[in-house]
Amino acid sequence: MSNVDTSIAATSALLSGAAALAAWRASRQANEAATKANETAATVARIEQERWHRELTPQLRIKLQAESQEVLYVRFDGPAKLGELHIELRIQDDFDGSRLPHLVGTLTSEQVAEVVWGPYHFRPGIDDADAQGRVVPAFPLLPGGRTRLAVDPSPRPSWYEGTDGEQRWRDRYRTSPVRLWAVCIAPDHAPWELAFAVPRDGGWALGGA
Repeated sequence: MSNVDTSIAATSALLSGAAALAAWRASRQANEAATKANETAATVARIEQERWHRELTPQLRIKLQAESQEVLYVRFDGPAKLGELHIELRIQDDFDGSRLPHLVGTLTSEQVAEVVWGPYHFRPGIDDADAQGRVVPAFPLLPGGRTRLAVDPSPRPSWYEGTDGEQRWRDRYRTSPVRLWAVCIAPDHAPWELAFAVPRDGGWALGGA
């Protein structure tokens, strides 16, 4: 092969390599652009979905009312477009009792966990409440509907001893609200978790996300 042929071959190879590199760079840039576009679209879709989810937050009201026995009224005001809503209620302890210094080393964690740290619990076995009265499993409500759930004063812990033990436990929560978590489930939607502090004066409490 002559020097001219060698030079032509080298130039051709160089040009082919440059073209291949340019094509690779163009392909990479196109892939990066597509990936960025997909990520942006996914982010926008997620933000829109979260906004829509917030706008559809169930409007629940709960109040404590004294009748022949005390009950919790639960009302579902809307949005109507949610249709039938399933609501699970849980008593929320007012604090972590396991951190009480005078209990450390004297009681098991199971004994402390059995205490409902608040003024009321659900009546065990009624409304399908669990044995401790902490949870009422999901029940259905339609927009505009309401139901009532039986509650009782929470039982005093075993270490509230003596003739005044019961009274000391009642005094501890004499003015405290009933703290609850409501887990709301509707078809085709992620669940909502709403916190309630139900006053003792019979007023309605509104849920907060």
